Amino acid sequence: MHAAAVEEGRAAELAAPLRDLLPPVDFCCAYGSTLLHACPDRTSMVDYILGVADPLQWHSENLERNPAHYSRWMGRFGSGAITGLADRVGVGVYFNPFVEWRDKRIKYGVVRMKDLAMDVLTWDRFYLSGRLQKPVHILVDNWDIRKLNTINLEMATSASLLLLPEEFTEYDLYAQICSLSYMGDLRMLFAEDKDKVKKIVEGSFQSFQSMYRPLLQEYIAEGLLKRSSHGQQKTFHQANAGKICISWKRNANTNCSLFKGHGSKLCAKGPEAPGNGFKRTSSNMWAACLWWCGCCSIPGEEDGQGLAI
Repeated sequence: MHAAAVEEGRAAELAAPLRDLLPPVDFCCAYGSTLLHACPDRTSMVDYILGVADPLQWHSENLERNPAHYSRWMGRFGSGAITGLADRVGVGVYFNPFVEWRDKRIKYGVVRMKDLAMDVLTWDRFYLSGRLQKPVHILVDNWDIRKLNTINLEMATSASLLLLPEEFTEYDLYAQICSLSYMGDLRMLFAEDKDKVKKIVEGSFQSFQSMYRPLLQEYIAEGLLKRSSHGQQKTFHQANAGKICISWKRNANTNCSLFKGHGSKLCAKGPEAPGNGFKRTSSNMWAACLWWCGCCSIPGEEDGQGLAI
C-alpha cells in the first residue's frame, strides 16, 4: 500500500509541468536517470516526450506562455520555423532543454502524433521507438500509441534474439534491447556514460520484466525458447536458432486513427486493399526488423510502400 502511494505521488509530481506549465498534449512520457528505481539520481534532469496533434498550434500557444523556454532566435522566428526545423532536421522532435521550473530542471521534446506513431511502428528514424522499448513513465496515455508499441516491443525482442548467442540470460536480453537504440550513436564513443546500458537495466529491471516477460512466455509456449538452469543462474535457449525471419502480414482489423488518410504509407506490398496496421503472423518464426541489416524496407515518402518481405 505504501509503495503504491509513493508511486502515485511520484506520478503526480512528474505530471505537474503538464498541469501547470505547458499547453495540453495527446501523449506524454517521462524518462531519465532520476526515475530509475534502483539507482535514482534526484539531481538529474527529467526528460519528457510530448505528442501533439498539431505542433504548429502547440508551439504558438507555448511561445505565448513560455517564451523563455526557446532560444532567442527560434522565439523570434516563431512556431512555423520551430515546426519546420523539427520536420526537416534531425528526428522530427523539437527539444527545449534546460528548462528551470520550481527548483527542477526539465527537458521536453515535442513531436507530431503521426510522426510518433510512424516511428514506433516502422523504426523510421529509430529514436522515439527506441525510447519506448525501454521503461518510461506514461503520464498521458494514448490508446493508439499503446497498441502500436506492442508491435515495437515484439520487433525489439526479435531483433535482440538475432544478436544474442543461442543461450542467454534475462539480463542479457534486456541489455541487448536497451543497446539497440545506441548502435551507431557516436555519443556512446565520446560523451555518454560507458555504463549507461548497465545502469538502465539494473535500475529498471522489474520494469523491463513487466514489459517483456509476457513475450518471453509466449515464445516459450510456441517452442521458440526453452528455459534451462545452471546452478543459481537461469537461462534461455533459442530452440530455433538461425531460423528467425521476418513474418509480418497486414491486419485490416488493427485500425489506428492516427493513420487515417495515410494508409498508403503503411500498407504492405500485395493485392490486399489498403489498411492501417500490421500484425505478426502466428507461425514458428518471429518478426525481426533490423533495417541496418537490410532485412526490411521502411515506408518512404515516394514509394508509398512499407514493411516489404
